[in-house]
Amino acid sequence: MSDAAPSSFTNRLAGEKSPYLRQHAHNPVDWYPWGEAAFARARAEQKPIFLSVGYSTCHWCHVMAHESFENEDIARQLNAHFVPVKVDREERPDVDRVYMAYVQAATGQGGWPMNVWLTPELQPFHGGTYFPPEDRWGRPGFASILGALARSWDVERDKLVAEGERVTGILRQHAGGQGPGSGFPYQVPSADGALRAAAGQAFEQCFQVMYESFDPTWGGFGSAPKFPRPAGFNFLFRCAAMQGMGSEIGREGVHMATYTLRKMAEGGMHDHVGGGFHRYSVDAEWLVPHFEKMLYDQAQLAVSYLEARQSTGDERFAWVARGIFDYVLRDLAGPDGGFYSAEDADSRAPADNQVENRRAKVENRLAEGAFYVWTRAEINERLGGDAELFGAHFGVTEGGNVPEARDPQDEFHGKNLLRQRQSLAATARQFKLEPQTASDRLGGCLERLRTVRNARPRPSRDDKVITAWNGMMISALAKGHQVLGCDRGDELPGRPPDPARPARLSGDATCLKAAIRAAEFTRRELYDEARGTLYRSWRDGRSDIDGFAEDYACLIQGLLDLYEASFEIRWLRWAERLQAKMDELFWDAGAGGYFDSRANDPTIIVRLKEDYDGAEPAPSSVAAMNLLRLSWMLEQESESSAGPGYADRARKCFLAFTGQWKRAPHALPQMLSAVELALEAPRTIVFSGDPQADDFAALAAVVHERLGPRRALLAADGGEAQRWLAERMPYLADMKPVGGRATAYVCEQFTCRRPVSDPAELRKLLG
Repeated sequence: MSDAAPSSFTNRLAGEKSPYLRQHAHNPVDWYPWGEAAFARARAEQKPIFLSVGYSTCHWCHVMAHESFENEDIARQLNAHFVPVKVDREERPDVDRVYMAYVQAATGQGGWPMNVWLTPELQPFHGGTYFPPEDRWGRPGFASILGALARSWDVERDKLVAEGERVTGILRQHAGGQGPGSGFPYQVPSADGALRAAAGQAFEQCFQVMYESFDPTWGGFGSAPKFPRPAGFNFLFRCAAMQGMGSEIGREGVHMATYTLRKMAEGGMHDHVGGGFHRYSVDAEWLVPHFEKMLYDQAQLAVSYLEARQSTGDERFAWVARGIFDYVLRDLAGPDGGFYSAEDADSRAPADNQVENRRAKVENRLAEGAFYVWTRAEINERLGGDAELFGAHFGVTEGGNVPEARDPQDEFHGKNLLRQRQSLAATARQFKLEPQTASDRLGGCLERLRTVRNARPRPSRDDKVITAWNGMMISALAKGHQVLGCDRGDELPGRPPDPARPARLSGDATCLKAAIRAAEFTRRELYDEARGTLYRSWRDGRSDIDGFAEDYACLIQGLLDLYEASFEIRWLRWAERLQAKMDELFWDAGAGGYFDSRANDPTIIVRLKEDYDGAEPAPSSVAAMNLLRLSWMLEQESESSAGPGYADRARKCFLAFTGQWKRAPHALPQMLSAVELALEAPRTIVFSGDPQADDFAALAAVVHERLGPRRALLAADGGEAQRWLAERMPYLADMKPVGGRATAYVCEQFTCRRPVSDPAELRKLLG
């Protein structure tokens, strides 16, 4: 294999905005971005398209790029026989999902990099994920596959084209089968009808699958590798809220969620020094992570830890959430308010840390996790007299704490991943210290190591601002304000019982203000006021890629949460407009649910509807919850009304996925969480008064003290906002403060209880 491609190579990707595409701009491969120029050449020359999909912080994407796409011999093969096309899956999730569906069906697995060969009509006929450059372990390498496919295209083209047409037909058949399940009538059921029966069975089956796959030793579900799945945590917390925290299901649901979150926070997947979480753990113990850090993980996990804190009252969960916010606001926040996408898994090992890292020293290349790992000598040098205390607590050893079996690329030899090996109480006893003294000393050690680490070569950052992920982060920050009171003082109440205490949020960079700045950035930079449409991403200006269903769904969710945190009516009004546009662009009028992509894109061979809540929830799952919340906030309902309106569309959305519910309800835990609202009468709390006043804030804070049934929150401010709401919900017009004090009106089961102005009384009303 030849060395890395010389910088004299420059291809079409040099002019793209995507950091991932630009990473390949100097490959000797004659890359095209996804678009008509590439497709026209493929048709004109009757060559197959080689489509390679990845993202900028993907470790194995980097490996394949170095091994194959920087290799001049392989590049010549690609350029001679194929039209090479590069896609950033974060920019074009619609392209990624179509061909990932094919790869998963054809090979039984998926992941990135994803490599697919297409006919000039964009129909797939061969594909896979990572390919080594040469034949290994009895399997053909990338060069051999290219040669075989080039020969097949020359001599068996009709056969490959027929295969592409066959596969495309299967994909279309699957997409067409995403409507109501067999035997389930396509009509809007009442809350006491078919939906309740189907939902009850799905809840039970989903809970049972999670219960049976739960790891009682290390937490998590299933075996290694272990991925955090916040949609699953959401489901377990919703089960507890519905069944009651003291019920058997409630207790078990909270236990599975909070035990997993605690073990994740103790492990190496949690960045103890800088806050936040890596993508996933390669082992069952959460020790060795895949080191990339994604914005969508931070946003969703922050919400999970906030709900863990509400469920248990345990301040350790609050501090983990606060650490996530610290990391995001420090390292992923752009100067204008938007949040960047990710940080890479790989970085260059610092010069004084390469001696033990044999691979980094020999190749002098990027190494996975180099920014995050420590030698015992470094710990001793930097922490002095506290090194023994710190090493005992975080599992630091002389020879490194990563087992050889978990280091297949020999990148962690002699290195330590920080992992809480014992409780603070045990560490304090071991060193004959008071727990608070041990906590303070360990916290100081982490601060010193963060200063040291900041001087190391940093992982690259993908500074692309994605609308959907910013919507998720707006949600998380809004909920952080509600649960933690981030904006009411520099410190949280109480002292953390664990030492991994993050630095305080600085200056004005508090939760609610950060959420508002992100929403304002999105409105300014990623929204076309004239068309009422969103754009997918921004980097030195917005891209020309229109937003997808997930962008609308996640941003609407963020705006609803931001309204309930700030009570600024502008966010609720924008959410209403975006929901109307999402319905116009993505709603399936025939079968219900939301397509991932628009109808007018000729480059998408099949319009799919995502039916799996994975690392990111499916757009329809998020949208169903949004629709029900909008119904509670903006639709006048009575006990006898069933729509039409937002609630009607939400129920049709549930119906569109009943086939998946019956086969595998655990595939859609986020959607099942939304069903909770569909099965209940509206629960609303209207706060009357000045949202900026202390008495108003004191009443609103009561709602977020503990986990409970979902309620829509509205503000009757006596001004234009209240008049706008009353046009939709007339009963709001007469709600006023009582006795000149902020007042809460709790409305449930289509009845409002007596208004209360004292937080203690509101607490009693909420049970």
